[in-house]
Amino acid sequence: MTGPRLGFVGLGLMGTGMTLRLLERGRPVTVWNLEPERVPPVVAAGAVAAASPAEVCAAADIVLMCVLHTKAVEACVFGPGGIAETAAAGKILVDHSTADPARTRELAARLRAETGMAWVDAPVSGGPLAARDGTMTVMAGGAAADIAAIGPVMADLAANFTHMGPSGAGQTTKLVNQTIVGTTWVLMAETLALAEAAGIDAARLPACLAGGHADSVLLQQLFPRMQARDFEPPRAYARQLLKDMHAVEDFVAGLGLDLPLVRAMVARHVAYVTEAREMVDPASIIRLYERT
Repeated sequence: MTGPRLGFVGLGLMGTGMTLRLLERGRPVTVWNLEPERVPPVVAAGAVAAASPAEVCAAADIVLMCVLHTKAVEACVFGPGGIAETAAAGKILVDHSTADPARTRELAARLRAETGMAWVDAPVSGGPLAARDGTMTVMAGGAAADIAAIGPVMADLAANFTHMGPSGAGQTTKLVNQTIVGTTWVLMAETLALAEAAGIDAARLPACLAGGHADSVLLQQLFPRMQARDFEPPRAYARQLLKDMHAVEDFVAGLGLDLPLVRAMVARHVAYVTEAREMVDPASIIRLYERT
């Protein structure tokens, strides 16, 4: 396939899935990850390993990035060996991380001012399976011309790619997404606890409620895993969801809003995600109700 040279920084559950998807679509990808043990599997699939984010950027026209949090984003772009060292006008950084909207706008403006490189914030939803098969939902913020330029690449990764507005709009939309997701995970756990305590066959609920007002993707996909206690291997990590819940809490407070349901939802995640559970599947929050 002809097209832009791609780079990928961050090979976690989502980044690995996206990289493998791009390679299968015939796109050349140069990769880097902080933990080097995650690199060989994607190199075996055809990726080229780089020694730093700067080296990734030097080899790419479009650099995709999916890292842990806002501090990791800043380190990968402006830290030693960061993307900014080899950035140039005409290149585009597409940040799939979930990061702070205001800080994203600041970092994007700095990268363009110092190097001419564009920045699109494009956080994702759908989980590792969607990343692997190209069916993610992607919400993007940035200039219209940059959104158009990355469109063909996003078509390989996403079933739903939406330009939500200027820089930071993608990250703001992701916070709204995570508010719905985080609240619904707690709701699924409490619904399952209710059904099991009441003595009905909880496994039949998704089929029973399909098509009604209570139906949802999470009822059909998450609830069965909770009911079966199917948490291995993790589809996500509880520390990530908790990090996002705190970000939602801070964002709501910054807007001067009082949202009691959101406050209660965050408290439930805080109650469950201890240091020992940071790397468990967040669907296992049902364990909180088994204990109580």
